[in-house]
Amino acid sequence: MPFFRFLCVFILVVFTPACQAQDVRPHKQTPLYQKTQPIKLGIDVLSNSGFDALKGKRVGLITNPTGVNGQLKSTIDILFEAKNVNLVALFGPEHGVRGEVDAGQFIGFYTDMKTKLPVYSLYGKTRKPTKDMLANIDVLVYDIQDIGTRSYTFISTMGLAMEAASEAGIQFVVLDRPNPLGGLKIEGNIAEPKYFSFISQYPIPYVYGLTCGELATLLVQEKMIVTKPSFAPTVIPMEGWNRNMNFEDTGLNWIPTSPHIPHAYSSYFYPMTGIMGELRDAASIGVGYTLPFQTVGAEWIDGSALADELNAQKISGLHFRPISYTPYYAFGKGKTLHGVQIYITDYGEAKLVNAQFHIMFALKKLYPEKDVFELATENQIKMFNKAIGSNNVYELLKQNAKISDVLKFLDKDTKNFKQKSQAYYLYD
Repeated sequence: MPFFRFLCVFILVVFTPACQAQDVRPHKQTPLYQKTQPIKLGIDVLSNSGFDALKGKRVGLITNPTGVNGQLKSTIDILFEAKNVNLVALFGPEHGVRGEVDAGQFIGFYTDMKTKLPVYSLYGKTRKPTKDMLANIDVLVYDIQDIGTRSYTFISTMGLAMEAASEAGIQFVVLDRPNPLGGLKIEGNIAEPKYFSFISQYPIPYVYGLTCGELATLLVQEKMIVTKPSFAPTVIPMEGWNRNMNFEDTGLNWIPTSPHIPHAYSSYFYPMTGIMGELRDAASIGVGYTLPFQTVGAEWIDGSALADELNAQKISGLHFRPISYTPYYAFGKGKTLHGVQIYITDYGEAKLVNAQFHIMFALKKLYPEKDVFELATENQIKMFNKAIGSNNVYELLKQNAKISDVLKFLDKDTKNFKQKSQAYYLYD
């Protein structure tokens, strides 16, 4: 073998593994827990037990299209077909039990076409099950995939349903599901009582780092909802879930939790722009385009200038790319908007909630004549404050505070909440 070829082979054999081990990709992500086999969801664990927790009881089920087992079969159909389960009623949150209703659209009473069971709406005139709805029910079961963010209304439905179950003296069972953001991220201020609403119903951070089963127990034990002293939810835990997991690590398939959360990764971006998105007349956040919650754009923005301004700040775990796009509906429909697309380069380092405030401050610096609050309506500003659970950030922004002041406010409750919530962890 000629010396040159021998040298090339020697370099490939000896040095290539070392280069691979170093992994010099420019945007290396924090390693996440890898799982090749799907975890077992609460509904799978319940099925494997022969439905022990529901035997001999009349069952009401709160669910939506995300309530499926690991093989994508609906929990409605699983319980309806189980010989030793007496499913008697369904309860639908926002979007309905089969996902047939748009976001924000009120739902009335109707009959499920497949099972012929009554469906009681919990997103309309009634958001809390009434005594009449629960009159012939012994146990209320909750099985809905959430996205780990306080303003997503499903956890509000869960809390109100637990209060109703306690008042009626019936059992409440949570079939646990993964928090797609993982169990380690806790971000954002705790909502203040004055700003409690259906999109900020509890004094918890915006990103709360708990599964729905863990959250249910915390809400009761910490008296964040009103229940009788003897009341306690029964949680059917998952098997194989780990707090380091985000959704991709679970081995499960994602069911869209709502029309604008079509992918598991959509849930990572929702807390990054969702609060700002309440200022609907100020800018687009990608809703109405193919990148919901992943962009910020408007006709008056120079995308390259905004991306340069944000990237110059070296915000941990994030990168911003200029983008132009034309929404199909919502803000900017049919118009060419310019702005930035957000990329997560290191999920472990990224502060999701902070992203929108970095963007808002950058816009204020580049376009002092374009106050996003002046572009928004009074009601949109109220919704902004409800989403963040306080008017403090609004006041700081109006008073020309520094970004560090806003970030300090957002972070003020996270340490204490993490210490408190650890008592309710079901998973390592």
